[in-house]
Amino acid sequence: MTTANPTLHQPTTGLPSRPNMVQVGTMVWLASELMFFGGLFAMYFTLRSTSPELWAENTAILNVPLAAANTLILVLSSVTAQFGVLAAERLQPRRTGGFLQFGKWGMVEWFILTFIMGSIFVAVQSYEYAVLVSEGVTIAANAYGSAFYITTGFHALHVAGGLIAFLFIIGRAYMARRFGHHEATSAIVVSYYWHFVDVVWIALFFIVYFLK
Repeated sequence: MTTANPTLHQPTTGLPSRPNMVQVGTMVWLASELMFFGGLFAMYFTLRSTSPELWAENTAILNVPLAAANTLILVLSSVTAQFGVLAAERLQPRRTGGFLQFGKWGMVEWFILTFIMGSIFVAVQSYEYAVLVSEGVTIAANAYGSAFYITTGFHALHVAGGLIAFLFIIGRAYMARRFGHHEATSAIVVSYYWHFVDVVWIALFFIVYFLK
């Protein structure tokens, strides 16, 4: 008399419980990126400590309410990205109900919304740059301009990279014949990156706009 192999009856849906090397590698890479931004923060504080009057003069020009609203948009985009991850984990690439039935949205719909919100963030930041330049605050004007544009500019480049990654994941979901664990893992990895970009901006926002 033979006994049934219990492994044959394990559920086939959901992601594997074992650590995924792609996810682990992404976390290691993000740790190195954190060190990179730590260097930018150190540069900002060093330049600021040598020219406090210059900082006081230029920070008065900053539009704090606009930056706060833009920060809220980026934070909410991290929430929508996580909803997309939850859909990817249950292997649901697209919505299964009406467009306004958000509970039935799939990964694609949540990631498209995240992409739109991220694009708004970049557009608002570009507008802020244009206003500052019109006020005479340029990257070559003084130490403040150099520190402000280098720190926020590198972050904006990381946001743009995340938007490209979302487009890649969305396109891949449409092209894949079957949405499986590999596609879901790619979505999760991109969400790690996006959450990282979000957290870095929150720290950058308080340092640039509020820290005295």
